[in-house]
Formats: sequence, C-alpha cells, structure tokens
Amino acid sequence: MSNLIKVSQYVPVDILKQLNLAKTYETYEEPRSDDEFPEEVRDDSRSLQDVAAEEARQQMLYDAKEFAESQVRAASEQAEQLLAEAREQIEAWWNERREQDEHLVEAVKSEAFNEGYEEGKLQVEQALQAKIEEMMAEASSVLEQAYLEKERIIQEAEPFLVDLSCAIAEKVIDKQLDLEPDYTVELIKQSLSRKREQGILALCVAPSQFAFVQAAREELSLVIDSQAELQILPDPSVQDRGCVIRSSFGSVDARIDTQLAEIKKELLRISRQTEERGVSDGEH
Repeated sequence: MSNLIKVSQYVPVDILKQLNLAKTYETYEEPRSDDEFPEEVRDDSRSLQDVAAEEARQQMLYDAKEFAESQVRAASEQAEQLLAEAREQIEAWWNERREQDEHLVEAVKSEAFNEGYEEGKLQVEQALQAKIEEMMAEASSVLEQAYLEKERIIQEAEPFLVDLSCAIAEKVIDKQLDLEPDYTVELIKQSLSRKREQGILALCVAPSQFAFVQAAREELSLVIDSQAELQILPDPSVQDRGCVIRSSFGSVDARIDTQLAEIKKELLRISRQTEERGVSDGEH
C-alpha cells in the first residue's frame, strides 16, 4: 500500500485546468476593482465561484475515492495472487515432503523387513540345525537300540533256529535217502573206512534196513581191512538209515540223528561263545 497517494496531496487534472482558467480570468480582469462592478454582479460572481469551488471539492473527493478504491482492488488482487502463489508453494512443498516421507517410510520398512527377514532366517536356521542334531541323536540312539535288539533276538532265536535247522536237515536227509536208497550204502561205507582195524567189525543197522545192507555185504567188505571180519547185525537202537560200528577198540556212532545232535550241540556252543564275546566287547 506504499504506492497509495494521500487524498490531501491529490488534485485531479480537470480541477487544475479550472483553477488555471480562473487565475487567467482573474489576471485579465484584475485591473478592474469590485467597485467598478455593480453589487448584483459582484454577488453573482461570488456565487459562481462558491459553486465552482464546491464542485471542485466534490470532484476531488470523488476522484480520491475512486483512486483509493482502485488501489484497494489492485492491492486485494495482488494479495490474492500472492496468497494463491503461497498456497501453491505450500502445496508443492507439502507434496514433496509427503513423497519424501513416503520414500523414507518405505525405506525404513524395507530395511526393517530385511533386518527382520535375516534375523528370522538365522533363527529358523539355528532352530532347524538344533532340530536336525536332536533328530540325529535320536536316530543314533534308536539305531543303537535296534542293533542291541537285533543281537538279543538273534541270541534268543539261535537255539530255536538250530533246532529248526536240524529238524529240517533230518527230513531232507530222509527224503534224499528215500529217493536214492544206494546213498545209505555210501554213508555206511564212509563210516567203515574210518575203522581200519583187524578182527571182528560189527555193523549194527536198523532192522528195517538189515536186508538191504546185507545185500551190499560184498561191496561193504571192500572198504575194510582184509584181515577184518564184517558182521551185519540188526539193532533196534538204530532208528534211521545210519549205523553203529563196534569193535574191540571202540565204536563209531554213525546214526544220522546222532550226527545231527552233535551238529546242533556244536552250533549252540558257537552261539554261546559269540554271545559271551559280544557282552565282553560291550563292557569294554
């Protein structure tokens, strides 16, 4: 508002022109005095001057008012323009600030997410590693228990398995001898060949096998000493296709059931030794 001209200092151009004309008129009329004019003329002149002065004053007031209003409007428009520009600048600043804040928030969120992700990942890896170690320890314990249980089952089952194996072997041998009766003679020949003695050799066989063995007497005599005498005797104590050979120097029990019993006994002995060895290793 510094450009606003005060009303007392402003004089419109038209008023100045009128004042100049008045001065000029007075200059030309100045040689004449009031005494030279009639009184009526003097009164009319004063009235005109008063009217002119009043009009000039009113015009000055009107022009000053118009000028002041125009200045106020201009100042108001300028203020509104400045206010609009300020609002635009504030809005632009606010948008920029909000974008920066959003970027900052996103960056903080991203950083926090990454930190949380890495921390969570590390925790999961540690928990998983601990779980794996726990499971491995448990698996090792279970495996060790399984081996011990296996040994226990085997040890408990070995006598049964030996009995079963011997029973199966006995049936297999009986079946084979039924299919190949001549194999009975071969078994007796193998037993006689171990008794290379002189004197009487008593060959005791099952009564059911006596006739069959007696028919093979000559073949059996070939495997004993030429100075020995072979006697074939039925013996109720022999229940299978085996035999018992008796002489003055002792006897040979070649019965199949006896041989299987010896095999069974030996297997059980080996089983007990294995068990004792396992217990001894476990204590160490």
